[in-house]
Amino acid sequence: MAEFTPTVPARVLPPVAVRDLPEPPRSSWRIIGPGLVGAGVGLASGEFILWPYIASQVGLVFIWGAAIGIITQWFLNMEIERYTLATGETALTGFSRMWKHWSLVFVVMTLCSNLWPGWVTTSATMMTYLTGTGAGSVRWIAIGMLLVIALGLTLAPVIYILLERVIFVKIALVLILAVVAILFAINADSWIELGKGLSVGARFPVPPLEFAVLMGAIAYAGAGGGQNLCQSNWIRDKGFGMGLYVPRLVSPVTGEEEAAASTGFQFAPTKENLARWQQWWRFANIEQAATFALVSFLTIALMSMLAYSTVFGKPGLANGIGFLQVEGEALKASVGPWFGVLFWVIGALSLFASAMGIVDYTSRLASDALKTIYLRDKAISENRVYFFIVWAMALLGIVILLLGFDQPLILLVFSASFAAVMMFVYSILLIVLNRRSLPDALKVRSYRLGALVWSIAFFGTLTVLTVIQQAHKLFG
Repeated sequence: MAEFTPTVPARVLPPVAVRDLPEPPRSSWRIIGPGLVGAGVGLASGEFILWPYIASQVGLVFIWGAAIGIITQWFLNMEIERYTLATGETALTGFSRMWKHWSLVFVVMTLCSNLWPGWVTTSATMMTYLTGTGAGSVRWIAIGMLLVIALGLTLAPVIYILLERVIFVKIALVLILAVVAILFAINADSWIELGKGLSVGARFPVPPLEFAVLMGAIAYAGAGGGQNLCQSNWIRDKGFGMGLYVPRLVSPVTGEEEAAASTGFQFAPTKENLARWQQWWRFANIEQAATFALVSFLTIALMSMLAYSTVFGKPGLANGIGFLQVEGEALKASVGPWFGVLFWVIGALSLFASAMGIVDYTSRLASDALKTIYLRDKAISENRVYFFIVWAMALLGIVILLLGFDQPLILLVFSASFAAVMMFVYSILLIVLNRRSLPDALKVRSYRLGALVWSIAFFGTLTVLTVIQQAHKLFG
């Protein structure tokens, strides 16, 4: 084959270097993890509150929506992974090769969605159900959690390994809860209703809930917003494909920093490289399907069945953290005090792990964008940028909690709007990126291209509906 000229554009950033695609590992089990991390971080209030709340109101007739949402995100995640597998660069860097400031746009929206410490106060509130200390202690428990998260993420020698272990423990706890629930709490009627909820006929009735709630539940089943983009960073730190050539994020305090390449790599489409690509691509698809997609759906289904079995039809249920208190008390009454306690313990730990994952992916996206695009020629490393952003998020959260501020309406509005807007925009960008920046043999095409078109249509519709709804809240 003639000398290969990289197809990755070099107008904004320096050209990529040409290297052969690494051999896939002989044992695939060693590199399973990023999909579980994605599922574990995404298993937060949606899986513990929103979907069970929907089940408590209308039963399991809408569970097909979770399947659609997760399948859509699986396709999105795979197109995000495609670019990183092929280049070692994150999707954000790829977007910035098309226009310098795309990564900054996504980082700002992600930061605005996640800066307010609501994700950690939810876990702290569940802790008060266990301790009986009341709402007054939520602030102090949340502050302690923020400090633990910041210390953990900035002192772990290899940050991804810590996050992976925390998420593995979380998923194990959720599975324990699921097994106990199946044995003691989920009734036979729930299994029948689950089957009906997944049947073709169940797709046509529209449950009597606010349309935006249902659309949002579909859109964010599994993950959503900036978290999907971080799949690039996680598979790179795990050594998938060309990401094996890129140093992992480490603690600047306890880790051993390596000189990081400012740009990625690309392999010539030789017979040998393409054969390795097929192996990597097949494994990445299976890993995402068997971990992210399967774990996300099973969790949503089982938590919804648990809510259906215990609080379906109960009047006055709120779509918020109070729902978990009511459900825990119902579990105590129907099964035994021990089960309500187990539900709250696992729920609190699970939401804490999600909070850690949210801080991690927000800081990863920001540090990757800042170092690669804006600080590329500066002496500061990406590891140190990550360190500063993690602590900035934690300290800002602590200040907000100490001052006793409630989340302002406008920030709630922005948070609800940003995720849908982000997914709509990066669905478009992924088509452009994976059609124009990769060799013919690697380009997105066929039904996968159709899935991205569907994603654009779905999240575009959700964006318009969300913006209209939130505008009414602000100005109505």
